[in-house]
Amino acid sequence: QERLVESGGGLVQAGGSLRLSCTDSGGTSSTYAWFRRAPGEDLEFVAALQWRDDSTVYADSVKGRFTISRDSAKATVTLQMDSLEPWDTAVYYCAAARFEATSIVIRLRSRYDYWGQGTQVTVSS
Repeated sequence: QERLVESGGGLVQAGGSLRLSCTDSGGTSSTYAWFRRAPGEDLEFVAALQWRDDSTVYADSVKGRFTISRDSAKATVTLQMDSLEPWDTAVYYCAAARFEATSIVIRLRSRYDYWGQGTQVTVSS
């Protein structure tokens, strides 16, 4: 059984919104992030959140459109995606790091210990 379980993907028209959720069945980790992999592309960092102080980091491509947040009571991290565009189409993955990732490495996939199975987001034009 996966420790991280994502939900909320689907099909939406350009300009629309989707909300992804990531539930950590193992409790809470120090840093959570979302990555995505578009067809034929490498894994790309999207956003990250530090559980300790709610500080966040975003990729330039999603800044101002996506919001990462947490629900402490539910051990859940969400990614609110607004103003979606066709190039946002990808499989989105939730990741968690046991120890807090510093700003230098927070965007690196190698920094994360746990990964979800991924959820498909498709944005039609």
